[in-house]
Amino acid sequence: MTVSQDTMYEQVEDVLNKLRPFLLRDGGDVELVDVEEGIVKLRLLGACGTCPSSTITLKAGIERALLEEVPGFVEIEQVF
Repeated sequence: MTVSQDTMYEQVEDVLNKLRPFLLRDGGDVELVDVEEGIVKLRLLGACGTCPSSTITLKAGIERALLEEVPGFVEIEQVF
């Protein structure tokens, strides 16, 4: 059974909303740009956009949460 793009988009938004307070606390945020064939395209905003640790935030934080909670998720792609 494949997960529809709309369902996956909603699931990704739910995960991002759970993580958003931590990003906001550090002066940043994240925007969901698109979900395409399991690839989630995100844009880091505010302090997160220029932070040297942004790759760690994406891979260790956001990507791990998406892998655990979103069926059909494949990977994160950062959009600038």
